[in-house]
Amino acid sequence: MARVWIYDRTRDQGYRDAVARAKAAKRNPPAHWQVRYYDPAGRPKSGGTYRKKPDAEKRQNELESSLNAGSYRDPAAAKVALGEVAEKWLATRTDIKRATWWKYRSLLDNHVLGRWGELPLDTIHNEDIAVWIADLQKPRNEGGSNLGASQTCHAHAVLSMVLGWCVPRRIPFNPAQGLKLPKASEAEHVYLTYDQVETLANAAAELRTKYRQKSAASAVNRALVLLLAYTGLRWSEAAALRVSRVDLDRRRIRVAVTFSEAKGEAVEEVPKTGERRTVPVPASLVPELKPLVEGRDPDAYVFTTKRGAPLRIHNWRMREFNNARKNAGLDGLGLTPHKLRHTAASLAIAAGADVKVVQQMLGHATATMTLDTYGHLFPDRLDEVADAVDAGRMKAAAARAKTPTATEHVH
Repeated sequence: MARVWIYDRTRDQGYRDAVARAKAAKRNPPAHWQVRYYDPAGRPKSGGTYRKKPDAEKRQNELESSLNAGSYRDPAAAKVALGEVAEKWLATRTDIKRATWWKYRSLLDNHVLGRWGELPLDTIHNEDIAVWIADLQKPRNEGGSNLGASQTCHAHAVLSMVLGWCVPRRIPFNPAQGLKLPKASEAEHVYLTYDQVETLANAAAELRTKYRQKSAASAVNRALVLLLAYTGLRWSEAAALRVSRVDLDRRRIRVAVTFSEAKGEAVEEVPKTGERRTVPVPASLVPELKPLVEGRDPDAYVFTTKRGAPLRIHNWRMREFNNARKNAGLDGLGLTPHKLRHTAASLAIAAGADVKVVQQMLGHATATMTLDTYGHLFPDRLDEVADAVDAGRMKAAAARAKTPTATEHVH
């Protein structure tokens, strides 16, 4: 039996009765021709009904081609709601860090499923996703989510991964691909001066509670702020730093683990890019760090509360950093603990560090990532290159002028 064929429905009494009822009611009768086929698993399927036989033949040819080429997709598979597929996709992601899994969970719940969760896969289109990306960035009073460029890109990435997981079995292509995504604006980067860094570090060290007692982390705040601003460590890397990984004689810090927040719990994991790295420590920071590592248990965390507990990002940011920022007169800049990395990068570039040095210091996966983020900070060296080329050419021309030509040797 053929895999795809056209069936004449007038052979069925039930169809003939339906046609008679439609004519009596002066309605259009049901379609005459039906395309039938067997899917790759041998299950009988309907390819739709058509009033004109040429339309049925066109559908027959399409199905035969897809079945023979192995590109056939069950139309019912694309009718499944994205939310159902998203849950299956997330359940398979055993290859990622626990904290990353929970980040995906949060993005799905807060930004993806509310918009796309109940829609069938084949109703999700490229232009609708583009509108959603724009809505994510709009202020809340305009019906948007007020997300920055980075969070918008993260939300889009999760949607794209779910849709990509459905290709080619459920949908032929990923409609989330090829869209223009926002880039972090200059306003999202904060570059402090040396003086501002010192003012912030001092304010963090002098924090007091409303009862005039020292804050929980005031003893380590100054060194922590300086370390973040001058080495580019991520806050989670600094919080997970152990005494044994600080070598003040060689002025090196070994970044081997990072803290991640997973369901309200801090867990140690490998660094963000999966690569351990060594970071140089400016000599002026050695006296700041020495009291925090000298004579302590090698396995102890360098930065802890006064009770010896590890620092937690939410508590430290809300109770320590934000108050220090306010006391230092730096409110209104959008400064966060993470953005001290931008300061570290800008100061290193201003000091003459090339892109590969900055990449290694920050732990970026590639130099391209560093350039995408900080390329605008590198000085324009076009004149410097042109002058160096010109000097080389003039030196070669002068040397040629001093060398006798072959004709001169003959005479």
